[in-house]
Amino acid sequence: MTNFTLNPDTIMPADSGRATLIGRAWRPGEIPGPSVVVIRGGNVYDISHLAPTVSELLNRKDALSALQAHEGEAMGSVADVLANSHADALDPSRPQFLAPVDLQALKACGVTFVRSTLERVIEEHAKGDPVGAQAAREKIDREIGGDLAKVKPGSEEAERLKQMLIERGLWSQYLEVGIGPYAEVFTKAQPMSAVGTGAEVGLHPDSTWNNPEPEVVMIANAAGRSVAATLGNDVNLRDFEGRSALLLGRAKDNNASCAIGPFLRLFDEHFGIDDVRAFEVSLTVEGPDGFVMEGNSSMAEISRDPLDLVGQTIGRNHQYPDGLALFTGTMFAPVEDRDSPGMGFTHKLGDVVTIAAPQLGALVNRVTLSNKTAPWTFGTGALMRNLAARKLI
Repeated sequence: MTNFTLNPDTIMPADSGRATLIGRAWRPGEIPGPSVVVIRGGNVYDISHLAPTVSELLNRKDALSALQAHEGEAMGSVADVLANSHADALDPSRPQFLAPVDLQALKACGVTFVRSTLERVIEEHAKGDPVGAQAAREKIDREIGGDLAKVKPGSEEAERLKQMLIERGLWSQYLEVGIGPYAEVFTKAQPMSAVGTGAEVGLHPDSTWNNPEPEVVMIANAAGRSVAATLGNDVNLRDFEGRSALLLGRAKDNNASCAIGPFLRLFDEHFGIDDVRAFEVSLTVEGPDGFVMEGNSSMAEISRDPLDLVGQTIGRNHQYPDGLALFTGTMFAPVEDRDSPGMGFTHKLGDVVTIAAPQLGALVNRVTLSNKTAPWTFGTGALMRNLAARKLI
């Protein structure tokens, strides 16, 4: 088991003093339950009397001004609440951070970076077998790698490339969403099922080839307006999805397989969409075997703009009255060997995954099996009953 700590110096955004940070925390008491919180000056304040859910808060047109005018109720320091959010040190008598979303739909986009697009094609050609992936990788990278990097999805050039690949027998369903007009958008998990920083993330017990997927998560309200951003781990089972795209739901939606956090950073005068477009996202995996993997991802390399992805998800064709959290895709597809040559990377139980960006902070989780994590029992119905009992709705 790999040890880790939740230190405000690393978890909080580098410029947290001027950031508008919203989260959720489980609050003990006569009727314990989740509270919407705001972070100010290193302290946590309950603002549930302003808005009982994060969804309702972000659906307000005056969310920023309402936050500034609402004092809230002090719950303790960020350091103390973080210390009690560690998977190994949960004290039910003290507050702990949760995932910073609640009723929002949890959606995700795939193959939005060239590297991850190629890896999906490789998974398909290798039929989910890591042993055959290296040979497939060399062939596909040699044949189409350079072409994809220059193509704008949905363009005439993309259509010409598509026809060329079909003629060469290299077309793939992943290339259809990688360079075609329509982005891949799927349901990552159910509302209320995401876990936050410090929690364990779960792998399906039958998976033998899997990896973290560090991503920027866009937060949109019911009107389809992007109002915030955060970090996410779209935990992925490469063997399941590689065998069949019809196993996508099985590969993506498992207990504790969706991690989001640490906080939502709202768009304001200090932070906006151009900051998101310029993000450098880092990934670190530290294993119980001493293994360490590090990498960096630049949002500047994304093939579809984050606002385009949000626009393809919510609009006249599909509404989300409680808003949505949209994973925007990853360029990480680790291929370096961890154990046997040619087997590539896969998780070991106990791996600690840290996903970070200077303006968003760090999301830290430890890997276990989805059937070994705490069962998910607090859903939307439980939330409504809890808020009613606490006289918040």
